[in-house]
Amino acid sequence: MPEYTIMRDATISARKKLGHKTVVVLPVHYPRELFTAMDVHTVELWGPPGPPHGPDAGRIQAYTCAVVRNALAFLASGGADAADAVLFPHTCDSIQGLATLAPDFGGWGKPALRFLHPKGGDGPAARAFVRAELSLLADRLAELTGRPLALPRLAEAIGLHARIDRLRGDLLSRRALLGMGDRDLYRLLRRGEFLVPEDHLAELAVAARGLGEERVQRGVPLMVTGYVPEPMTLLDSLASSGAFVAADDYAAVGRRVPLSFPADGGDPLDTLAAKAFSMPPCPTRGGDQDVRMEHMETLYRRSGSAGLIVHVQKFCEPELFDVPAIRRRFARIGAPLLYLEGELEASLSGQVVTRLEAFVEMVDARRNAP
Repeated sequence: MPEYTIMRDATISARKKLGHKTVVVLPVHYPRELFTAMDVHTVELWGPPGPPHGPDAGRIQAYTCAVVRNALAFLASGGADAADAVLFPHTCDSIQGLATLAPDFGGWGKPALRFLHPKGGDGPAARAFVRAELSLLADRLAELTGRPLALPRLAEAIGLHARIDRLRGDLLSRRALLGMGDRDLYRLLRRGEFLVPEDHLAELAVAARGLGEERVQRGVPLMVTGYVPEPMTLLDSLASSGAFVAADDYAAVGRRVPLSFPADGGDPLDTLAAKAFSMPPCPTRGGDQDVRMEHMETLYRRSGSAGLIVHVQKFCEPELFDVPAIRRRFARIGAPLLYLEGELEASLSGQVVTRLEAFVEMVDARRNAP
């Protein structure tokens, strides 16, 4: 999206003038607090959406997801040359492999950082693993910035991002009470992908003041689940059809809001490690599929949603692995379900728009049936 490109470039330039390093981050989960504590600005790269920026997407298999193919083309075309490094979280094998492919095929000559988040449940060994990964990443960032991690600064960053996460959680969980359209809300929430945290916090605080006590969203309430809300025109189509997103389970949005917050105090690295196990269930982080289905059903019922849209990126293996379980679970509770599959298109096709409109009409008729 042009607005995102302009804002990202402007933000990088502003941080450069302050002498701060910038790291481009591939999806999804990474310790933002660590970067903030070390004065490293992060800018997330979700593809970007639309056609690949150059021919280098063709260097990898056509059955690799568009997020990875577009990211390789973007890096190879010089789209991230203003940044000082790229972080590749182990979201999936494709993104992890991109840490090697980008320097080899894409000509990326700056540091390629890695972060392995936990792929299972909580426990002493898992906590120790995450703590070790955080320490390794802190060491790499120290090499990039020329100064080591200061634990008091990390404690401050944890507090800052906790305030951001709480506001994001409030806006999502009390969605029906907010007089803001889906497109505007998602644009606001996703500005956290590139804004300085303090600026994002200020914007969220302004929006949160619009939360009332009475329901203001009168459309058909729907729950969405998937990887990333692209193209954003999907939200426009929902609005024009008379629906709104009442509950969000996108990896890029809702699944990055903690379900609980670790107690303050103690070793900040331990606190940050604990946060990894307070996040909503996400297939990109592994875990128990039944636990995720229980979480999704609870979210659906609590929000008062009347139907579910499963919106996944083509060839996204972590998301696709869970689709059969989602179908079974929501069929069992009698929830209408619409399955959409995309490839980071710039806009929805007319066929998909028609399917969305028909789905909303069907859900509305069903919920109003005597």
